[in-house]
Amino acid sequence: MLPAPARLRRQLDFAVTLRSGRRTGRPSLVLYVRPTGAPGRAGLIVSKAVGGAVVRNRVKRRLRHLVAPRLAGLAADVVLRALPASAGDPGSLDRDLASAWEWARRAAAAEASLKAGPGAP
Repeated sequence: MLPAPARLRRQLDFAVTLRSGRRTGRPSLVLYVRPTGAPGRAGLIVSKAVGGAVVRNRVKRRLRHLVAPRLAGLAADVVLRALPASAGDPGSLDRDLASAWEWARRAAAAEASLKAGPGAP
């Protein structure tokens, strides 16, 4: 479970991350990341295209379970958009998230170093 301070809740937070963040896609999800310098926060988007209510809730529980331990090491807002393939094999969702998360970690670090400017440590 994600603690309250680690969740994106406001529509504005989602919109800013989706519009100004960087994006990467995998077969079962799309990850948007926007470096903030503050402790990491995550939001989930699971539409009806993924499946019925039971399936959507199962996907949300899986994603929250997979994101919670990874979030501590990232100083960025993250939005995960589940795709219909996310309702399938849980192992593939884990692999896709791990791959996208590694990309997000590198993207956030690169963007933070660009903002720090040349000659910064």
